[in-house]
Amino acid sequence: MTTEDRNNKHPPQEEDITDITASDPALILIVDDDIFMRKILMRYLERENYRVVEAANGLEALKLFQECQPDLILLDAVMPVLDGFECCSMLQKIPQGDYTPILIITALEDRESVDRAYEVGASDYVAKPIHWAVLRHRVRHLLEQSNLRQKLESANRRLAVVVRELQRLVSIDGLTQVANRRCLDEYLEQEFKRSCREKVPISLVLCDIDFFKKYNDNYGHQEGDLCLQAVAQSISKATNRPADLVARYGGEEFVIVLPNTDQEGGMNIAVKATELVRSLQLPHNYSEVAPYVTISCGVATLFPHQHTQAINLLLKSADRALYVAKAEGRNCVRQSDIVND
Repeated sequence: MTTEDRNNKHPPQEEDITDITASDPALILIVDDDIFMRKILMRYLERENYRVVEAANGLEALKLFQECQPDLILLDAVMPVLDGFECCSMLQKIPQGDYTPILIITALEDRESVDRAYEVGASDYVAKPIHWAVLRHRVRHLLEQSNLRQKLESANRRLAVVVRELQRLVSIDGLTQVANRRCLDEYLEQEFKRSCREKVPISLVLCDIDFFKKYNDNYGHQEGDLCLQAVAQSISKATNRPADLVARYGGEEFVIVLPNTDQEGGMNIAVKATELVRSLQLPHNYSEVAPYVTISCGVATLFPHQHTQAINLLLKSADRALYVAKAEGRNCVRQSDIVND
């Protein structure tokens, strides 16, 4: 603190200016080693309806910041122990410190000092001797900027939630709440490329509800929808990993995509899916294979290669295996040969 600081006249009385939030005035942390200057700043800011806390040095300011989480910091540049520049730099490393506006008060107006103030993270600076109208407007401006930034970040967070929900909605089947055909196609493309890169197999299970048309015709479409929902959830429970995807393929058909899964792994998941659906014990008096709802499954496994029609080959191979399962009595699982080309 210089002698010049002590010669600052008391700030003039001005009309009350409330903070940007009427219900909760902003909290300002004043950091200055000169108690005379701190008291002048405190009285002035309190007349402006701000709440104020004070620190006598940079180290005390760091402690107070974490305790009080002020909305703005008035920081003297030249102080013993820890000067304003070092304090400002350290504040940037504290959680929320890089978001809090910092107004450096300095008698150093050379280009190097001004540049350093901004380099260490200061939002703005006020020269000494203090021009009180300038201080008033800069404090107000920085608080408004901070408030707008917080509102923008809050709006962005809400928007991100909405976007995620929209992405989820366009990716799921509205009735069964599993992935839809669009999501399936995109996921197969993604996992096929991963399979090629990592040189690991990918398996696919194609599931079909046995005699579903008869179920729908005799129990009604409402019961048919409930049946589809229950079967979809049971098939989903058969999967073990976040990377496994269950999707509605169309009508009463479902697909399970199993990345990094060999033939044996694909068969195990398919068998588990059929058992879980059987365990529902949904009455189906019009089925020709059981008194309750069952499914048939076809399993195919693809080893990585660059064939342009590889995904279609995988689907067709699973479809052929499903055809065999139906031909051999339904309510069972059949597996195709490994798809290599």
